[in-house]
Amino acid sequence: MRVKGGTTTHARHKKILKSMKGAIGKQKNVFRVAKQANMKAGKHAYIGRKLKKRTYRALWIQRLNAAVRAAGLTYSRFIDGLTKSKIAVNRKNLSELAIKEPNTFAKLVEVAKAKASSPVRKN
Repeated sequence: MRVKGGTTTHARHKKILKSMKGAIGKQKNVFRVAKQANMKAGKHAYIGRKLKKRTYRALWIQRLNAAVRAAGLTYSRFIDGLTKSKIAVNRKNLSELAIKEPNTFAKLVEVAKAKASSPVRKN
C-alpha cells in the first residue's frame, strides 16, 4: 500500500514560509529560496547571540575604565586591586555600581587602590 506524504510536506513548507514573513521577493513565497534564506538567517542569529555577549562585556569594561580613570586609577590596576583584596564582583555589576551608586563604587576604588601593585617603569 502506498502512503502519500502530501499533508506532511505541505505543513513543513508552510512552517518555513511562515517564518519568512516580512522577507522581500521570492524569499517569502518560493519554498526553495525561503528554505535557504531561513537557514542563513538562523546562522546569523546564532552568531549574533554570541557577539552580543562580547559586545556587552566590552561596553562594561569601557564604562569601568572611564569611571576608574576619573578616580585616578587604570582599569587593569583596579581589577588587579579587587582580585588581590578577594572582592569578586563581575564587570556588569561593577558597571552598574559606577553609574547608579557612585559612592559605593568610590569605596571599591579606594580598596583597589590600596591593594593594587604600583606601576613598574623601565628606563
